[in-house]
Amino acid sequence: MSYKEDLSKDLLIRQQRLQSAMQSMNIEGCILTTAVNVFYMTGMVYNGYYYLPIEGQPVHFVKRPEDVSFDNTIYIRKPEQITDELKNLGRSIPQSVLIETDVISFGECSRLLNTFGLKEAANASALMRKVRSVKTEFELEQVRLCARKHEAVYKMIPSVYKDGMTDIEFQIEIERLMRLHGSLGLFRSYGENMDIYMGSLLTGENAEAPSPFDFALGGAGTSPILPLGASGQKIKKGNTIMVDMAGNYTPWMTDMTRVFSVGKTLDLAYRAHQVSIEISNKVMDIAKSGVSCAELYNIAMEAVVKNNLEPYFMGTKQQAKFVGHGVGLEINEPPVLTPRSKELLEPNIVFALEPKFVIPEVGAVGIENTYLVTQDGLEKLTILEEEIIEL
Repeated sequence: MSYKEDLSKDLLIRQQRLQSAMQSMNIEGCILTTAVNVFYMTGMVYNGYYYLPIEGQPVHFVKRPEDVSFDNTIYIRKPEQITDELKNLGRSIPQSVLIETDVISFGECSRLLNTFGLKEAANASALMRKVRSVKTEFELEQVRLCARKHEAVYKMIPSVYKDGMTDIEFQIEIERLMRLHGSLGLFRSYGENMDIYMGSLLTGENAEAPSPFDFALGGAGTSPILPLGASGQKIKKGNTIMVDMAGNYTPWMTDMTRVFSVGKTLDLAYRAHQVSIEISNKVMDIAKSGVSCAELYNIAMEAVVKNNLEPYFMGTKQQAKFVGHGVGLEINEPPVLTPRSKELLEPNIVFALEPKFVIPEVGAVGIENTYLVTQDGLEKLTILEEEIIEL
């Protein structure tokens, strides 16, 4: 079966899932306008509004491009036209709607509410992230394809390293490999303060630099406008180099971190790295559908405390309070592995686990892999050497 045929069938599954959620909430209509959610529901991105009633087929209210050919496609200039066009189609006007209230502007939200004659809307942003967190078989195949390319590029990383490089120069060479092997060139993330290019590379003392952005580790970056990641410092002998570059070779991403060193590094770095591997293996043994995300965080912390590594875990000057996150069309999807999380793992959730440590003046260590939750356990999706690789 072709990609197009598989996609068409999968879009019906996604539509049914969303309508089922709408029925459980007793919400009559859903309006989506952000690129990631329009893509999820249609398989393409258009500027406009995807409208799904609680029952029946969607309507595509499109501003551009001009070649959208779905059934029930109507070209409009502004959202105020939506209700008149629904009436022309013989559709009822919903008395309750879902709108992406966490993402779209106040002005856009107000215009949509006025269009439907409503004073409030349910939160489509949160609902869509929940719906998208459980992957279909089509999506899982895309994740696996991405993982194979992610692994292939990481295997080539040592070939582009040269003595005397700065962290930025090394990252540029890795990014070149990525684009040559099909990377989409975008690290799609959700929320404010999540600006990033194609991933993060941290080495030496820069690994300790805190960032205002909500990623696991920081880095000073090269400019105050993007205070994250590689800073332009020279990579020195004995440094570790943590590579956390985007697995964005299909729309559904994978997340993977591996560590390299210039010659030998400190015993503390090797010991902390081994603990990261042990945490990952322990989670593999324990995690399955029904296990709480908080329990996985606690497994990590128990190992950290047992090995007296608390000062280095998930940073030094600033320590992240999570060890993993969902992955999909966006790199930071639900669930999040935090000590206070109430979320439980479900079959077909895909998540990344990243127990990391920062060793002062040396760099960051630890691994990150992407996993699929099954009824009985986990399937590791990113398969690659996990020890520190000496350059």
